Amino acid sequence: MHRLTRVGTLSTALTLVTLTAATTFAQPAPTSRAAATQPTTRRGPQGPQVTSPELRPDNRVSFRVLAPKADAVTLNGGDIPANTPGGRTLTKGDNGVWELTVGPLNPGTYRYTFNVNGVPVVDPRNPAYSQSNNNLWSVIHVPGLEFADEHQVPHGAVAAVHYFSKTLNKNRRMHVYTPPGYELGGADEKYPVLYLLHGSSDSDDSWITVGRANFILDNLIASGKARPMIVVMPHGHTSLQLGGPPPATTTAPAAAGGAAAPRPAETVAEFDRDFLNEIKPYVESHYRVLTDRPHRAIAGLSMGGGQSLSISLPHLTDYAYIGVFSAAIFQRNLPDWEQQHAAELDNVQAKDGLKLLWLRTGSDDFLLQRTKDTVALLNRHGFTANFHETPGGHTWINWRNYLDEFVPQLFK
Repeated sequence: MHRLTRVGTLSTALTLVTLTAATTFAQPAPTSRAAATQPTTRRGPQGPQVTSPELRPDNRVSFRVLAPKADAVTLNGGDIPANTPGGRTLTKGDNGVWELTVGPLNPGTYRYTFNVNGVPVVDPRNPAYSQSNNNLWSVIHVPGLEFADEHQVPHGAVAAVHYFSKTLNKNRRMHVYTPPGYELGGADEKYPVLYLLHGSSDSDDSWITVGRANFILDNLIASGKARPMIVVMPHGHTSLQLGGPPPATTTAPAAAGGAAAPRPAETVAEFDRDFLNEIKPYVESHYRVLTDRPHRAIAGLSMGGGQSLSISLPHLTDYAYIGVFSAAIFQRNLPDWEQQHAAELDNVQAKDGLKLLWLRTGSDDFLLQRTKDTVALLNRHGFTANFHETPGGHTWINWRNYLDEFVPQLFK
């Protein structure tokens, strides 16, 4: 039996339970009467079990959220087609679970959130998420996009790298992909480097969580279509920490009839300085990268594409490959910018070592005309811009494709 011993006279009695070996290891199983007298843990009523998202065999996806007191629930996800002309509205069941089935969805990765009574929330049943510049998204991957699926091939590693930027006087973060076998290499085994920049509604994890860059690189390297390389994905916003308030925005006007291109009010020069003074030196001192021009590339989508141009054009002798996805020169007045940068644009020696200037924008993209204006400007100054207008719009559906097409052309 248990023996209770008083060990103090505090404001509440403190007791110590001493169990003998017999009572610990040879306690007989209680009878049903004894069991009925044992203390029980009281629990509240259990709600219905909710699975979300549920990927069905035909690539339809069911989204569910338990919100018995909600009056309205909708699904937000730019690349997910609307189920009705009015939007993606969930239907409430008798058990308080709201549900919506969409699709079939094309293979790919989709970000989404719920809006419950006007409040955006992530899917509480889905552990996969992607960080934006000021919020979180839930993520679902629909298999079947062969170049971006996870296959049984050697995989590289992705690290979240924190550093202190003296230039910006704040802690910063970037994600770095190292190819399969990097950890086993010797000090003299060095790799080319691709700096890969994100868009204005993204963060440094976006190329991994929704862009599938690591799996795209794994598959290209395994198939022999791409050379093993290090990919550096820095955080392109400078005026806020991850999870902070969104930056104010201004608009860069497009050509007549075109939509305006939103861009952060923070100056492009802030990120350029952080990149030149902190990110590039950090990478070259902490990773085994080749540091000559033929082994260095820079590319980005939307805001990141504009940053790729603003970084590379003034320092063209540093980059042999430039990729611009759904982007352009975003300065307000292109003729003024062209005049200010005439010396850089007309530097024949710098252009001689540029192996690829690659631009892609979708036919439904609001930045299409701005991209065409940028291509015309560059070609006027003797560049050979490789530009094609593709189907689609300003979405990750295109940007994953662009990365898969761009990377095999690097470091040849």
